[in-house]
Amino acid sequence: MDVQLITDSGLESIPGKPGDSDAPLLDAYSNTVVNVAKKVSPSIVQIKVSGRQREGQPPVRGRSQPDGGTGSGFIISSDGYVITNNHVVAGASKIDVTLPDGRDFEATLIGRDPATDIAVIKIYGDGLKAIRFADSNQVQVGQIAIAVGNPYGFQYSVTAGVVSALGRTLRSESGRLIDDVIQTDASLNPGNSGGPLVNSQGDVIGVNTAVILPAQGICFAVSSNLTAMVAGKLIMHGRVRRGYLGIAGQLINLTERIKQYNHLNAKTGVIVVSTEADGVAYNSELRQGDIIVAFGGQPVASVDDLHKLLTEETIGQRVTMAVLRDNVRRDVAVIPGEVK
Repeated sequence: MDVQLITDSGLESIPGKPGDSDAPLLDAYSNTVVNVAKKVSPSIVQIKVSGRQREGQPPVRGRSQPDGGTGSGFIISSDGYVITNNHVVAGASKIDVTLPDGRDFEATLIGRDPATDIAVIKIYGDGLKAIRFADSNQVQVGQIAIAVGNPYGFQYSVTAGVVSALGRTLRSESGRLIDDVIQTDASLNPGNSGGPLVNSQGDVIGVNTAVILPAQGICFAVSSNLTAMVAGKLIMHGRVRRGYLGIAGQLINLTERIKQYNHLNAKTGVIVVSTEADGVAYNSELRQGDIIVAFGGQPVASVDDLHKLLTEETIGQRVTMAVLRDNVRRDVAVIPGEVK
């Protein structure tokens, strides 16, 4: 019987085995991450908060002690504006920022938006290097995503992965859904919150905000376009204005008979459980038991749909709302107030 010996050299022909031809590709990837880290690291800050009021902590966020904690942030302008997460600075009486060059500053809170988990703080110093935003509408699934932050207090750590999915939604502390969330497998840990997720050019595509525990490789970032819009409003006005109806509502299923009779496509609506009388909003035409199915001509199938439609532009404006009353569709008028 003939016996054939297989030597190590025979492995070169096995498909999928890294060989010399892969070296340039591996080097290119390494060089990309190295260059991005060098470019963005001077803009990354470590945030330490103290004097935090005892509040309920979000279920999938960087954990911290009730009276203090740490997080990450990044400089967006040479005059010292810094973006981080709302849950990093919420309730803190003192916010300290450390730069990569070792300088320490006490920061001023400019504004925070619990509905998107974005906050803006400001430091006053010279030689601050800003990082710029990319257009998150141009982000593609599979592209390189690099996260920089301070996980567990280890300053200026870099992790790399890819964009896993786009268009995710995430429930914020305020109960509203954060739209346009980017999912990535770049490793995030407590302390990464508020740090940037950047592309291969070192531009911000998202703000790292949450992880799912104990899952591995499922991390989320608020998109750069949404962040830039919210940050602009916080810098200009100190808050993001949103409409408010002064009602309590919950999801309710609609029967096929009711849908057909009222020419509705959605399977659900929002039933009015109670109304706030003489509040900041005009809602006296609504009754308990009304089922909201449209707002300003746009269909409403859930409380989240209603939240999306209650924008700054609706505040103080008379809006027609379609409701089902005694299973029959009718129009009522409301004037949203402003969420305080």
